Amino acid sequence: MQTTYKKTSNPMMHRPVVKPELVQWMRERQTAVTGDLAIVLKQASENNIPIIPHETVVYFQMLLHLLQPKRILEIGTAIGFSALMMADAAKECQIVTMDRNPEMIALAKKNLVDFDHRKQIKLLEGDAADLLSVLTAQENEKFDLIFMDSAKSKYIEFLPKALSLLTENGVILMDDIFQAGEILIPIQDIKRSQRALERGLRRLFDEVLDTPKYMTSILPLGDGLLMIKPQD
Repeated sequence: MQTTYKKTSNPMMHRPVVKPELVQWMRERQTAVTGDLAIVLKQASENNIPIIPHETVVYFQMLLHLLQPKRILEIGTAIGFSALMMADAAKECQIVTMDRNPEMIALAKKNLVDFDHRKQIKLLEGDAADLLSVLTAQENEKFDLIFMDSAKSKYIEFLPKALSLLTENGVILMDDIFQAGEILIPIQDIKRSQRALERGLRRLFDEVLDTPKYMTSILPLGDGLLMIKPQD
């Protein structure tokens, strides 16, 4: 049985944090997604599956060119778009990605079979907390870049394990940290169903923004991108 998703005009980014006309300008002026990635992008668009927006894609492509990572860990595979994008941008890199949603896993597996031509990507199935514990228990598991695009309330919980998995000059990136501006709203004014997520994000900000242990940068791309690098 095929699942039908509600369609939307622009599932790539429904909560821009800059003016819509500037978002449109960035997407028109920067190189478009082509080839296999365009096929996966169309799949996401037709089925209203959230993926990283075009301006974030372009940033990743530049960052990966500069970092030249050997290994990347992604928490939150969805349909595999970002993993495939990173594989295309860093053709010698090994990518480990994880997800627990059976429906997304099924779609990702098909996309990896069809488009992971160099067999760079390994998909792990299960809860991220459990999988991260397994990885941290393995002595040689280290990553130059860790990208989190999963349950936002869990970012603060994943952080210690992510840090232990980083190489010496490794970087962590966390997506969707603005939550359409809800980080500016008093917690009591936020819907009860969203408060756990917001509390988790605010604990994260208190941890990484208010301590010299970390070098951080908040980028107004998509719904906010947080970059973290441990200080020496």
